[in-house]
Amino acid sequence: MIIIATQHVQKSYGADPVLRDVTLEIKAGERVGIVGPNGAGKTTLFKLLAGLEQPDTGEVFRAKGIRWAYLPQTPQYPPEWTARDVIASAFGDVLAIQEEMRSLEREMSCVGEADRELERLIGRYQALQSEFERLDGYQWEARMAQVTDGLGLSEGFLSTPFARLSGGEQTKTGLAKLLCQQSDVLLLDEPTNHLDLEAMEWLEGFLRDYPGTVLLISHDRCFLDAVVSSIYHLDGGVAEHYIGNYSAFVKEREERLLRQFAEYQEQQKKIKKMQEAIKRLKEWGNRSNPPNEAFHRRAKSMEKALDRLERIERPRLEAERMGLAFHKAERSGEEVLVAEGVSKSFGEKRLFDGASLLLRYGERKALLGPNGCGKSTWIKMMVGELPPDEGAVRIGSRVKLGYLSQRALEGDQERRVIDVFRETAAVSEAEARHRLAKFLFYGEQVFKRIGQLSGGERMRLRLAQLMHQDVNLLVLDEPTNHLDIEARETLEEALAGFQGSLLIVSHDRYFLQKMVDGVYWVENGRLVHDEGTFEEAWEKRRQRRSGAGSRTAENTRKAGEPLQSEKRPHAETMPHTMKPAGSGPDAASSRKRPNPYKLAELERAIAEREARRDEVMALLSGGETDYRKLIGWQQELERLTEEIDALYREWMERQES
Repeated sequence: MIIIATQHVQKSYGADPVLRDVTLEIKAGERVGIVGPNGAGKTTLFKLLAGLEQPDTGEVFRAKGIRWAYLPQTPQYPPEWTARDVIASAFGDVLAIQEEMRSLEREMSCVGEADRELERLIGRYQALQSEFERLDGYQWEARMAQVTDGLGLSEGFLSTPFARLSGGEQTKTGLAKLLCQQSDVLLLDEPTNHLDLEAMEWLEGFLRDYPGTVLLISHDRCFLDAVVSSIYHLDGGVAEHYIGNYSAFVKEREERLLRQFAEYQEQQKKIKKMQEAIKRLKEWGNRSNPPNEAFHRRAKSMEKALDRLERIERPRLEAERMGLAFHKAERSGEEVLVAEGVSKSFGEKRLFDGASLLLRYGERKALLGPNGCGKSTWIKMMVGELPPDEGAVRIGSRVKLGYLSQRALEGDQERRVIDVFRETAAVSEAEARHRLAKFLFYGEQVFKRIGQLSGGERMRLRLAQLMHQDVNLLVLDEPTNHLDIEARETLEEALAGFQGSLLIVSHDRYFLQKMVDGVYWVENGRLVHDEGTFEEAWEKRRQRRSGAGSRTAENTRKAGEPLQSEKRPHAETMPHTMKPAGSGPDAASSRKRPNPYKLAELERAIAEREARRDEVMALLSGGETDYRKLIGWQQELERLTEEIDALYREWMERQES
């Protein structure tokens, strides 16, 4: 069933055409990625699909009765709402029914049994009860917990007023609400922004199992590989469809471009031959006296055929890319960056407690960990922007540092691009314009104010500065943020040729896999080092934490499936001990075996309450008209649901202890 389609859609803003001729078709249940360079019109396309904007020409088809979920750029909520209130508003229908049921319970308790009003109230109550169950109302809190746990939203985060959250935190809260809504169609614009690695992995699983249709814009190549089954590539105002994930798209697109280029070359040869034939026929016709009309008629006929010929557009075999190349600096000493026994606190929050790091010449290390663990703080201590409370940080001999901050170009926002560039590159204005053109700043763009730049433009300007410095140590804090896929690939190529040492903070797994030979993980205020590629280090960390109850392991429930007793194994069949996900002596010895007797008690208690809950649900659905019994059963059901949830939480905690 086709639920979304566009036909020859065009959209312009002023004199600038964004979408030139977009035709696409999305079927129910598909997972579709929208990719393309920055400025190609991906977000504009989403707004058209969601009905927030209308095309200038062409048509957008949306199937009737479809529930849509699209995260607005600047959502507005009452000022007193917390992050939890925002996410819970996804269950507005359920909460409204629940509130009305409670109101009816109060009314029924005040009405006599012989009163006809009681019959009306009971009828309304039973109708609400049926709708509440149809909406899976008893599970709304469990569904919300599944999403908030998966995205790593702590209790402190959820209790924070929404208005006090940062832009990234507000976006993450909006994403959580969106995922809780269980709409028929999800439109996700860069959903992995502001997520840590574990949350990304959880989100991949959630979206793969999502019962509806998913459309997502993303520059995260690993995420696209894991989630989507087809891709629309948007460039030059036109969308092309590809079957498969991102890796399949890259291969198929390259083959298409080569075929199209071969067809273009063949057609150009044909056109040239026809043009030469037309020229000869006209010359022959004019040699006769009088002119030979037969030759002219033949030439005219060939001209019409040439005009009717559908021209093959010359494909762009190479996308427009930045010209990145690092200057070669002198070799540094063997020890490039040394941190010993470093501690750092902000108020009562202790981020690091005796942490150490050693970076040697030529090494390429990543610094990774969950959001809020202090990665950027550590980087600032390494480059001298922040002093440690305890311990020492030392930069080695002959080290020339290049630092790319996550908050690049935060100074005077009235400065011009060209002036900022010339602060680090002592060149003439003409030479500065020539060099900035390699970073896609053309013409008058070099005179734009810093405050007018997009996130991607800021990153390109900062990279342009770095490329014109003699450095042999690069410290990069989220270098791929705001860069499209083509720009990320260009950066990867430049860093591959960099002859120095690297320390990188990033959430781009594809980038990390190509760049690093080891990872420092921020864990409990210390740094834990794993040698190898990112994937090897990630697997080592997974094994190390397999018994520690990481939220990825806790949240493997599938989207759209029941989240309580229907999803969990029956209490009678639960194992009395849980086998660790990791393997090897280190994993086995680092965890205590859960007490089987306490677990058995919990399992019996769960089984008893689940059995009673099933009985109560059957009673509520049995057509009983005695309002006192209905109210009593409803209250008992709510109490049983809470008790079962609490028992399961305790059971999981004891398994993980």
